[in-house]
Amino acid sequence: MTAHPTDKAETLAWLRRISGDLATATIQRLEQSLPWYSEMPPARRSAVGLVAQAGITSFIQWYDDPQSTPWIAADIFAAAPRELLRSVSLQQTLQLIRVSVTVTEERIASKSESLREAILLYSREVAFAAADVYARAAEARGLWDARLEALVVDSILTGETDEELPSRIAALGWHGHGEVAVLVGTTPPQFDVDQLRRTARKLGVDVLIGVQGSRLVLVIGRSEPSPRAEDAEQDLPFPEIARRLEPGFGPGYLVLGPAVPALVDASMSARAALAGFAVARAWRHAPRPVEADDLLPERALAGDPLAKQTLIERIYRPLHAHSTDLVTTLWSYLDNGRSLEATARELFVHPNTVRYRLKRVSEVIGWDATGPREALILQTALILGSIGTQSVRRRPAALHRRVSA
Repeated sequence: MTAHPTDKAETLAWLRRISGDLATATIQRLEQSLPWYSEMPPARRSAVGLVAQAGITSFIQWYDDPQSTPWIAADIFAAAPRELLRSVSLQQTLQLIRVSVTVTEERIASKSESLREAILLYSREVAFAAADVYARAAEARGLWDARLEALVVDSILTGETDEELPSRIAALGWHGHGEVAVLVGTTPPQFDVDQLRRTARKLGVDVLIGVQGSRLVLVIGRSEPSPRAEDAEQDLPFPEIARRLEPGFGPGYLVLGPAVPALVDASMSARAALAGFAVARAWRHAPRPVEADDLLPERALAGDPLAKQTLIERIYRPLHAHSTDLVTTLWSYLDNGRSLEATARELFVHPNTVRYRLKRVSEVIGWDATGPREALILQTALILGSIGTQSVRRRPAALHRRVSA
C-alpha cells in the first residue's frame, strides 16, 4: 500500500511534530518495563535516550525515502558512545527496539495502515542493523584478544615480562590460579583452537595459546571450578593434563615444562619446555608427551645452562651433602655397567650394601639408578657436578697465586 504524495507529506509533517513526544513516551515505557534500564547510571540512560531519539528521527527519514535503509538503520547506533555498546548486551538492545516500536506503533496505529506496516518493516531493518553492529564488535574483540594473547605468550617465552603483563593477562579473562606449566609441540595442519579450549575447560584448566609458525605453545593453569562445568575434572597432575591435550597438537615431539608457582613465573617453565623441544629427537624412544626434566642430559649436552644447574642442584649437591658414600657407590655402579657384583668388589662391600645405598640414593633425590634412562640422567649430573666442583677449587687457588705475586 503506497500513500498518496499529499497524504505522505502531511504524515511526514505530523511525524516530525510528535517525534519529541514519542521519544519521551519511549523513555517512560523503558523505565516501567525494563528493570535493568532504571538501574543504569544517569549518563548511560541519557545515551539510551539519544539512541531512541535517533531511531525515531531515522524512521522519519526512512519513511520519506525507503531506499536509505542500509545507512540510516546502521546510523542509529552512531549516537551510542563506545562504553554503552560494551555495557548493553544484544538481548537488551533488542528489548529497547521492541519497546520503541511498541510505543510508536500505539501512537501511529490510528493514523494509517500503511504507516503501521512501515514501522514494522523498519523495526526489522533496525534489528538486523543492531545484530550487525554487535557482530562486528565481537569480531574486532576476537581479533584484539588473539593479538593480545599472542603478545602475552611471546612475553612469557622470551622472559621479557614487565609491570603491564598482569593487566594484559587480566584483560584476556584468565581464570587460572596457582601452579602453571608450559606445553610445547607442533601446530596441526587443521588447528581447532576452540576444541582445544573446550578440552582444557573439561580438564579444569585455563590456557593461553600461542601459534608461532609450526610451533604451538600452551600456558596451562588450574582454573576455578565453574558452576556450569559440573563434569570438569579438577586437580589433575600436569603430565596427565598434557596427555589429554595431546590430540590437539600436530605430529612430532610434545614437551611439558616443570610446574611453577604462578603465571608470572611461567617463563622458567617455558625455557625448560623450549630447550627440551629443541633436543627431544636425541632420545629415540621419547614418550609423547615427555617432561622437560626427563630430557636434562640432552639439554645439558646442548649447552642449556638451566639443565646443568638443575642436574647439579637436584642430584649432585643433595647426594654430596647427604653422604660421600652414596656418591662413591653411585659412581662405581654406573662406571661398572650397573653391575651389583662388580660394584661390590670395587668397594669391598657386600652386594646387599650396594642395593641399600642405591635405594638411599633413590630416596634422597627421587631418581632410580637401576633404570637405563635414569642412570643416564644421574651419570650426567655426577659429571657436571664434578666439573663444577673442580672449577670452584681451582679458582681460589689461582686467585691466591695472583695475590701472592
